[in-house]
Amino acid sequence: MVDQPNFGVLGPLLVRRAGQALRVAGRKPRLLLASLLLEANQIVCSDALIEVLWPARAPSSAVANLRTYVSALRGPVAAAGGRIVTHPSGYAVELAAGQLDMLLFEELVERARAAGRTGEAARHLRDALALWRGTPLSDLPASPVWDGRLRALVQARLAAAEELAEAKLAREEYAAAVDDLRGLIGEHPYREDLWQRLIVALHRGGRRAEALHAYTEIRRQLVDDLGIEPGPDLRGAHAAVLADEEPGRLGYQPPVPHQLPADVPDFTGRVTDVTTLTRLLSKPATAPLPAPPPVPPPVPAPPPARPLGPPHPPASVPSSVPSSAPSSAPSSGAAGTAGPPVVVVVTGPPGIGKTALAVHCAHAVRDAYPEGQLHLSLGGTAEVPAAPADLLAEALRSLGVAESALPASAHERATLYRSLLAGRPVLVLLDDAADAAQVRPLLPGSGCAVLVTSRRRITELPGAVLLELDALTPAEGGELLARIAGTSRVAAEPEAARTIVAACAGLPLALRVAGARLAARPGWSLQELRRRLDDESTRLDELRAGDLEVRASVELSYHRLPGEAALTLRALGLLGPGTVPGWVADAVLDRHRSDAVVDALVDVSLLRLVGTDPLGQPRYRLPDLVRCTARERADGDAERQALARVLGGWTSAAEHAAARLPTTLFSVPAGAAPRWRPADELLGRLTADPLTWFDAEREALVEAVRLAASHGPAQAAWGLAAALVPYFDLHCRLEEWRLTHQVALDSAAAAGDRRGEAAMLRGLAQVSIYQDRYAEAAGMLRRARVIFRELGDARGEAISICGLGAADEFSGRHRRALGWFRHALAMFLAEGDADGEAYARQAIGRVHLSLQDLGQASRWLGEALRLAGELGDDHREGCVSMQFGRLHTLAAEPDEAMRFQGRALDIFETLGDRHCGAYALRSLGGLHAARGDRSHGSAELQRSLEIFQQLGDRSGEADAFQALGELYRAAGRPMLAAHYLHRAVDLRSQLRAGAPAAG
Repeated sequence: MVDQPNFGVLGPLLVRRAGQALRVAGRKPRLLLASLLLEANQIVCSDALIEVLWPARAPSSAVANLRTYVSALRGPVAAAGGRIVTHPSGYAVELAAGQLDMLLFEELVERARAAGRTGEAARHLRDALALWRGTPLSDLPASPVWDGRLRALVQARLAAAEELAEAKLAREEYAAAVDDLRGLIGEHPYREDLWQRLIVALHRGGRRAEALHAYTEIRRQLVDDLGIEPGPDLRGAHAAVLADEEPGRLGYQPPVPHQLPADVPDFTGRVTDVTTLTRLLSKPATAPLPAPPPVPPPVPAPPPARPLGPPHPPASVPSSVPSSAPSSAPSSGAAGTAGPPVVVVVTGPPGIGKTALAVHCAHAVRDAYPEGQLHLSLGGTAEVPAAPADLLAEALRSLGVAESALPASAHERATLYRSLLAGRPVLVLLDDAADAAQVRPLLPGSGCAVLVTSRRRITELPGAVLLELDALTPAEGGELLARIAGTSRVAAEPEAARTIVAACAGLPLALRVAGARLAARPGWSLQELRRRLDDESTRLDELRAGDLEVRASVELSYHRLPGEAALTLRALGLLGPGTVPGWVADAVLDRHRSDAVVDALVDVSLLRLVGTDPLGQPRYRLPDLVRCTARERADGDAERQALARVLGGWTSAAEHAAARLPTTLFSVPAGAAPRWRPADELLGRLTADPLTWFDAEREALVEAVRLAASHGPAQAAWGLAAALVPYFDLHCRLEEWRLTHQVALDSAAAAGDRRGEAAMLRGLAQVSIYQDRYAEAAGMLRRARVIFRELGDARGEAISICGLGAADEFSGRHRRALGWFRHALAMFLAEGDADGEAYARQAIGRVHLSLQDLGQASRWLGEALRLAGELGDDHREGCVSMQFGRLHTLAAEPDEAMRFQGRALDIFETLGDRHCGAYALRSLGGLHAARGDRSHGSAELQRSLEIFQQLGDRSGEADAFQALGELYRAAGRPMLAAHYLHRAVDLRSQLRAGAPAAG
């Protein structure tokens, strides 16, 4: 018999020292202490404690009052040998297991289970039950916060009492067992397993008549009170008594299933996934709160005793019911038989290798599950997935249940299944699950581990861990290909092998098919297969070998999609390999808030959520071979219309964002292609920071121009390309500017769209001007001018003429440039285009500056500045201010020059235009250097240089290098000056040779 600990909750609250009770005054301090003891050695958050102390409504001073009560408890708790510690989130009482009856009870029960069916086990169980002094905390008001813990304690006491009775039966102490069982039946009158054990104990003890009477009694109760007949186990015990036969053996051992499929002999890669999965299946979790003494886990219900007679004890708790133990309690894995089952769901797209990984890891940990491994194929991708009732019947037969003993209903089968597996370390592999509803009845009650594979992201199972698989890395893919096709063969053609792995998108199924095809054709080179896989439109035809086929694997999931989800998948298949935001699905379906459709595709792993962009938008991408399958099916009017809406959506969003940029650089009239507008709230939120939006969507927008050019109409391509110009100009994205405009130009020319052709020629010419290719620019501008004139578009013609003026100006032909700009000004005035007028006046003033005609320059720039102010065009004001800075520099008025350049810099920084701001910085740096302030000058020039380099403006970069070289030459640092000056010369040489000016 063990001594009663100093702290007790297994009855009225007890605190004592040296056998004498210590007084804990007041109901609230006692409630507080009880709450801490129920979670001994674990943090109890302040909110939970406040809810216990003030269940109806907590006062505003609750936190302060709680501290007061804690302070009052520290004395008696310390006197009894414990300690209350404070944590940022709450409080904890620290005790050794022997100091609290609850912890000691749990420890003794664990010792009993470790001892097996021995006298020592019975002694530990008796000592554990002797610690109970009545109903836990019977002297305190009930609290919902305690309900789960108290239920677990009561259940643990019942389980310990059952185990003690079972131990007495095993030791043939039948009379003592009968007494214990009658006491338990008094508390639980409808527990058939208790009645069954009582009948067996009476029968074995030679009290056959009493055994028969006991059966009659329980049958009457079940029929009269519940309207049911006794279960098969109870009926079997009754039949054994009637026949005066030996009842079922206590030591009955059910069959041990070993059903795992063969491990994959060439399993490759996935080191992290294998490590994670085997760890989850092999090791129990650990409690999060470290305490000085070891803290035993709460004791949940133990496994039911081995059956007496047919191998299925009836008591069972569904595993889908969340545990009532505290959330910080450790769960049990393969190392223990108590607690809820470990459940891991391996998910991913078709062909990603879910089953191969699951089987491989199941074999790796099978020694931790000595009582067997079950394998069930759930047929989740079949037209009709397997019914849970049928799967349960299959599992029960594997566990030794005869066909005649199978319960009729799925519910009864699930109950029997949980009972058979309760407390047994069995690994259950559920392959190809359709959804959580199919899996839930197949979850054991305790002591097992469950490994589920599914294309669906099953997250509804309480406590389940989701392991999402991605494609193999290129190195892993190459290794798998080599293992199948032959190491030396792959090593002989490494580049072709890398291309094959890329074409297979790292998908194990595709790589296995590719390897199998090579293995079956030893005369093929890898280059031959690479060639066949190059064309995405026929790639899936090549990825099949025997009964392995990528297309068929993807289509199993596709055929189960609802109509809207299927259309969305097909349309997304047309959008290329990049990521897209969720609103694209809105455009596909021509309605807003289609989140549920996107979620449905993500849930079945046909669409991958790849992250969140800086705008907070989720980004999605189709796995490459899923995209190929989707695109094959996207050949109808619905998909073409959906694509047109998506392209219209991109154009609307781009135009909306571009309108918020500081400059629109002679925007051309939008094309007439139809627009699809995202929801106003969404559009406003996404483009509130237009540069961030453009940065996030840049790749998608460039791909959209390509799509529009290839699928038409041409207006969609050049309209979107034109909408991107303000962003490309601001961030110096010259190569993407050239790419999109060239693609759109080709599309417009092929379609005979003259307006689009002229607009794209004008845009391409601007890129050439920025890259110092003035002759090339002039040729395109002349073509654009002719087309605009033929179309009667005077503004378009004037814009083209301005471009011709700029090409001549920067080529040094200033008089000719003046003629162009004056001509354009007259046209803008005739059209009433004040923005064009302001630009032309600024350009004329700029040319006069180059001609050293400061009076004329001041006049024209002054008019431009006045117009910019009237128009509210801050960016134009900044540009003109920079020219005024140049004017005052030439006039030897450095103070005024610095004032204007500083004003320009302030404007550009306010507008977020780093590019123009860099030019203002460069000018300010030169002015500071000229005044002898080389420190400020050098810093400003270095800042401008960094910005030019970041934006890819190599012409600006060359100018900054030149200015820095001159600064250091004037400072008497010839080596550093030569370095910068040589860099400037090299860059200008590259620009003259036609090297790209932007990355």
